Amino acid sequence: MYLIKKLFPVVLLFFALACSDKKSSETNKSDSTSSSNTISRAAYQQDLQGKKVDLFLLTNKNRMSVYITNFGGRIVSMNVPNKTGTLTDVVLGYDSLQHYINRKENYFGALIGRYGNRIAKGKFQLDGKLYELAINNPPNSLHGGPRGFHDQVWDAKQIDDQSLELSYLSKDMEEGYPGNLQVKVRYTLTDDNSIEISYNATTDKKTILNLTNHSYFNLNGAGSGTINNHLLTINANKFTPVDSTLIPNGQLVDVAGTAFDFRKPRAIGDSVNAKSEQIINGKGYDHNFVLNRETVHDLELAATVYSTTSGIKMEVFTQEPGIQFYGGNFLDSSLLGKRNLYYSYRTAFCLETQHFPDAPNHHSFATTELMPGKTYATKTIYKFGLQ
Repeated sequence: MYLIKKLFPVVLLFFALACSDKKSSETNKSDSTSSSNTISRAAYQQDLQGKKVDLFLLTNKNRMSVYITNFGGRIVSMNVPNKTGTLTDVVLGYDSLQHYINRKENYFGALIGRYGNRIAKGKFQLDGKLYELAINNPPNSLHGGPRGFHDQVWDAKQIDDQSLELSYLSKDMEEGYPGNLQVKVRYTLTDDNSIEISYNATTDKKTILNLTNHSYFNLNGAGSGTINNHLLTINANKFTPVDSTLIPNGQLVDVAGTAFDFRKPRAIGDSVNAKSEQIINGKGYDHNFVLNRETVHDLELAATVYSTTSGIKMEVFTQEPGIQFYGGNFLDSSLLGKRNLYYSYRTAFCLETQHFPDAPNHHSFATTELMPGKTYATKTIYKFGLQ
C-alpha cells in the first residue's frame, strides 16, 4: 500500500503527459493537414503609403475560402474543394506583404488599372490631345504603369463574412491618365463557390479605363506543376493577333484551323509550341480572344477550365467583350511562392476579362472611354465546381 501511494502521483503525471502529447500530436497533425490553406494575417499588417495594409478572409458554407489583401487588391489565396474533398489553393501568390513588394512578379492576384493589358508606346489621344503614359514594358505601357492599381494601398471595408469592398482615388494624371477617378471593387464569395468581382468607377474628366483581375490559376494547386494538361474551352470564334511587342494589329482573325481554337475542350499544351508567328510572338499563349456574345452587357460564359487530376472545374462569366488567355510563359523557377514552392515556366494560367488591348489606338475596337457623369460598371465571376 505504501508503494502504491508513493507511485500514484508519478502514474498520474505520466498519464497527463501522455494525454498532452497525444493532444499535441493531434493538433500538429491538424495543423499539417490545413497548413496549405493557412496564411498569417500578421505577415500583411503593415503601414504603407500612409495607410494600413491588412489581410481579409472570405468564407462560405462549403468551406471555400478566399484571402485578399488591400495592397493592390490582391487575391492571395483561393481554397477550393477538390474531388476528394481536400481544399486546394488554386491561385499563385506570396506568404507576406514584403514578398509582394520585393519579388519581381508584380501582378499575382492583383487588381489592374487604369488600363489592363498594353497601350502601344504608352500613347493615346482624347479629343485631339496626346497623353503619354509611363513605359514599363518597353516600348509599351502595361497594366497601368509601374505604379498602377496593383501597387496601391486600397481602402478596405469588410461588409460581412462573404464580401469585401475596396476603394481607391486615382488622381488626375496619375501614371499619365487624365481625370480624378474614383474606383470601387467588391469581392463576393457566394455559396455556389463563385468569387464575384464587381467594378465601378466615375471620373471628373474624360479618360480611358479597362479594369481586370490578374489571378494566376493552377487547378491542381499553386506550385504543383504544369498547367498544359488542363482542358480549356474559350467561347470565341476570333482572336486579335499581335506584333512582336504584343500589340494588336487591329485585325480580328478566325481561330478555326489555328493553335487558338479552344471552342471545344482541349489541353492547353496541345499547340502551345506550334510553329506559328502568333505563338512565337507571344512565346506561347498571351492573346486576347473576342468573345461570342449574345448580348451587349449581360453576364455570359466566356471560358471553362478543367483538371482531370483534381477534378476541379472553373467557369468564367463576364460582361466584357474580350478575355486575355496567358499561359505563364514568363514564369521561371526563381519565383519562390507560398509554402516555399517554386512557380516555374507554364505552371499557371490567367484568364483576364477585359476590353481589347490598345483599344484607344484602334477605332474599330469597342471604346474604353469614360465620360464625366457616367458610371463604369462591369462584373466578372470565377465559379468553381467538380466534374
